[in-house]
Amino acid sequence: MPQITQVLPALTASHQRLAAAVAGLAEGDGTRQSYASEWTIAQVLSHIGSGAEINTRVIQSVVSGDPTPSRDDLTEIWGRWDAKSPEAQLSDGVASDAALLDDIASLSGEQVSGWRHTLHGEEVDLAGLLMQRLGEHALHTWDVVVAVDPAATVSADAVALLIDALAMVVSKTATLAPGSRIAVTTTEPARTFLLEADSEAASLAVVDPNSSADATASLHLPAEAFLRLTYGRLDPDHTPAGVETDGVDLGTLRQAFPGF
Repeated sequence: MPQITQVLPALTASHQRLAAAVAGLAEGDGTRQSYASEWTIAQVLSHIGSGAEINTRVIQSVVSGDPTPSRDDLTEIWGRWDAKSPEAQLSDGVASDAALLDDIASLSGEQVSGWRHTLHGEEVDLAGLLMQRLGEHALHTWDVVVAVDPAATVSADAVALLIDALAMVVSKTATLAPGSRIAVTTTEPARTFLLEADSEAASLAVVDPNSSADATASLHLPAEAFLRLTYGRLDPDHTPAGVETDGVDLGTLRQAFPGF
């Protein structure tokens, strides 16, 4: 697991990229469709802003020893953000995102090192919480940026961290055919994974290049593209040149990763 000294700079850079993208929008652009099929650009910012508010409250609750936000609290937060105008969703989304970073920066070293929270049934430290935030933030930032720049990619610093944290995404979202054994090799950064599935779930594991010889199919692509594939964002119009498959159809893989 990456250290907070690695994750926080990448999250800060992602915030800066998002803020710059919002600042560059023309009047009314907030109602344009983002890459996320059910959200406008402004609604993506609403999601990022409400998520930042929730994360801020969770972080402070753990520090203070108070109860973390309840389901009713989350419903209230989401409803309040949904009710904002597109213009407010854009500006408040950026501001809430910045406030989260400021809040993290205000923590003492002791508070950071001692921070623990149970998330999705698993104990995480602050770096673990921020890794999950980075995955959501970097991909949703891409959802916004690519709406105005079709050639946009996910930031390289985020890819470098997230590429090694895809096992949970795959296990929770992938719907591969049982018996699948796909050797995945990536570039920038270079990795070799075994993507497989049984009757219950799919899994992804880093393997030695020589240990994937019994795979029944292979996929070779940039790490950035593989990241977007697992998050349901590698449609034909946003697939880079040079992606290679053997024994598996890229269209089938796209269907196996619905994204979120």
